[in-house]
Amino acid sequence: MPINLTKGQKIDLTKGRPSLSKIMVGLGWDVNEFDSGADFDLDASAFLLGSNGKCTVDQDFIFYGNLTHSSGGVVHMGDNRTGEGEGDDEQIEVDLSKVPANIERIAFTVTIYDAEKRNQNFGQVSNAFIRIVDENLNDEIIRYDLGEDFSIETAIVVGELYRHNGEWKFNAIGSGFNGGLAALCAHYGIDAE
Repeated sequence: MPINLTKGQKIDLTKGRPSLSKIMVGLGWDVNEFDSGADFDLDASAFLLGSNGKCTVDQDFIFYGNLTHSSGGVVHMGDNRTGEGEGDDEQIEVDLSKVPANIERIAFTVTIYDAEKRNQNFGQVSNAFIRIVDENLNDEIIRYDLGEDFSIETAIVVGELYRHNGEWKFNAIGSGFNGGLAALCAHYGIDAE
């Protein structure tokens, strides 16, 4: 059984599982029943952050336009443009042993593509979650259901992996942003142009 987290909760990943190295981060969501006249295209991304909380180079931003980190430590499994079906809508694989030593945190985010133009926001999305699976054992370790506390936001920092005393931990964040992907990029030191 996975451990279900609440917003703000932190948990050790590797301390009790010293063999844990390859994980799959699954992100999923449902779109509420209504018609905005356009499909909902939600996008998962990962920002690999240094000690200052920023990406050190643009290539530390993993998304549908840059699927694989140069270290091979973080790989986005591709863009799902509809979010239809059960289970994960997008997945990001992380090999903890390959994440460069200067990376202290990996933030996982979800944004709505063209949200302003399509008049869409996270108030129209439900059942959003993040889960972490031990890929070697195919065992779901952690699940964080975001709940329904978003209204006008167009981007969410869902959670983050971070190093603490040589171990990896996970923090359930669930923090909304306005301004979509561009706002997140600016927050993490990436030039979105």
